[in-house]
Amino acid sequence: MKEAATAYPTSLRDYLGGAGESALQQAYQIGRRALEAGTGLVAIADIHHSCLRELLAHDVGIDERNRILAGAAQFFAECISPYEMTYGGFREANTALRHFNEVLEQEAKRIANALHDEAGQLLVAVYIALQNLCHEVPAVQPHILKVTQLLDQIEVQLRRLSHELMPALLSDLGLVPALRYLFEGLAQRSQLQISIEAGPEQRLPRRVEATLYHVAKEALHNVVKHARATAVWIRFQRKSDSICCCIRDNGTGFDPASIAVREGEQGFGLIGMRERLSVVGGSMQINSGGCGTELIISIPVEN
Repeated sequence: MKEAATAYPTSLRDYLGGAGESALQQAYQIGRRALEAGTGLVAIADIHHSCLRELLAHDVGIDERNRILAGAAQFFAECISPYEMTYGGFREANTALRHFNEVLEQEAKRIANALHDEAGQLLVAVYIALQNLCHEVPAVQPHILKVTQLLDQIEVQLRRLSHELMPALLSDLGLVPALRYLFEGLAQRSQLQISIEAGPEQRLPRRVEATLYHVAKEALHNVVKHARATAVWIRFQRKSDSICCCIRDNGTGFDPASIAVREGEQGFGLIGMRERLSVVGGSMQINSGGCGTELIISIPVEN
């Protein structure tokens, strides 16, 4: 910011004084360095406005005034071109990420169908083979019974994993029923008490519901793996232009900054959660300490 505020007026005057292409190159470099330093576009516009106000503070003829305004506009456009290119790159990356997520959703659906249908057919074949073995060798029937009981458990787990991966409930009944089904399975496997304190009163756009479902699933898996918590509470709040989801646990908590530096957030799946949210324009805030962790997720929703 300080560098831009110093260099911008000098280079602008050089350009208006006839320096030409070299001054425009300086404008581009000022914009590039300001972008790298995290200076906002509004701050650059304020600097430009201050320069214009100073240049036009004295009475000048209409032709000179128009020359200054036209030249300053061209200089400003060159200065902010790095911002425009960065925005264009971000927009293209966001489009690519959205497409990638759609491909992931389709792949998840394919795997879910494979778990439910193909694995289910294989289990049926195993059941039939075991029954035939019982008829042929009656002495193994007690052992076959134990194997069959294990297969029953595998079938239940496969069916549940299939629904958790790409739940039909999400499309048919909405976010809250799909989450309740997910919670039921997690609670059985981890002894974690999970409750929805308040849910959306109306259906949300499909992409928003899918994003919230997958982010909530990743957050709960984090709780099971890392938090040593006994309970999780989820609350939704619909605002005028967004949906807010708060996921809170009573676990040990962690330092989000140290996790980001030490593990690049990968161990907690935070990168994937943030990327999913960014595709739909959402954001995530993490509050954590010795009394648990709270995720506050916000996604814009059109009325």
